Amino acid sequence: MRRAGLVVAQTLDAVTATVRPGITTRELDAVAAETIAAGGARPSFLGYGGDGDRPGFPGVVCLSVNDEVVHGVPGERVLVTGDLLSVDCGALVDGWHGDSAVSVVVGDRPPAGETSALLDITRSAMWHGIAALREGGRVGDVAVAVERVVGDGPYGIVEDYVGHGIGTAMHQAPDVPHSRPRGPLAGLRGRGPRLVTGTVLAVEPMLTLGGPDTHELDDGWTAVTDDGSLACHWEHTVALTPTGLWVLTAHDGGEAMLAALGAPYGPLD
Repeated sequence: MRRAGLVVAQTLDAVTATVRPGITTRELDAVAAETIAAGGARPSFLGYGGDGDRPGFPGVVCLSVNDEVVHGVPGERVLVTGDLLSVDCGALVDGWHGDSAVSVVVGDRPPAGETSALLDITRSAMWHGIAALREGGRVGDVAVAVERVVGDGPYGIVEDYVGHGIGTAMHQAPDVPHSRPRGPLAGLRGRGPRLVTGTVLAVEPMLTLGGPDTHELDDGWTAVTDDGSLACHWEHTVALTPTGLWVLTAHDGGEAMLAALGAPYGPLD
């Protein structure tokens, strides 16, 4: 899974380095396809999820723009300066998956203040959610950590799409919510399955500059915010090892950020 994770990291680097005004999302998808193949991997997303009611996902990566939260389908859309783009990538090596996402703003000029803040808080929420993972903890601890970062600000935490277990399948149990249940149990932590050594999870909070509600477009994949607000998405695949946490889709294994957050770094030799 570390090998798959590094291919994902390299692919995200290649795609985001190519992002510019005037490029289409289909052209970025082609960059992803080339990079994944060069890394000796196969794309996890291409053809994923097909059934009798909808086709499998038609792209190599998900490219979601502005109010598109996740699962954006690559196509002829031309990016313009100021667009907020999420790039979500999965790769498969020897039967094992890696999954990660980053968000960037298109163009050279600094992003608007609210867009920059949305980027920063979503990335921070992801890292705090990762740092909350520990042997003997609960999956629900991720949601507690994310909510503490987001606070009472102007952000919505998307509830329709959650993190997940990952391994020989892209999506496995358990689900990893990024917000706690509403109602009388909302204040409780420690909910959900217990975490044990060997667990591998994709932690991927999605925040909006408005409400948390979403709906799917007619393409059967692209999820957008109901209120048209901007959305942001960050994701890493992380393993619980006997000595700590290993972020399989980060070039440094997550060492720097985990140290900054006081969480144990536990790579396997």
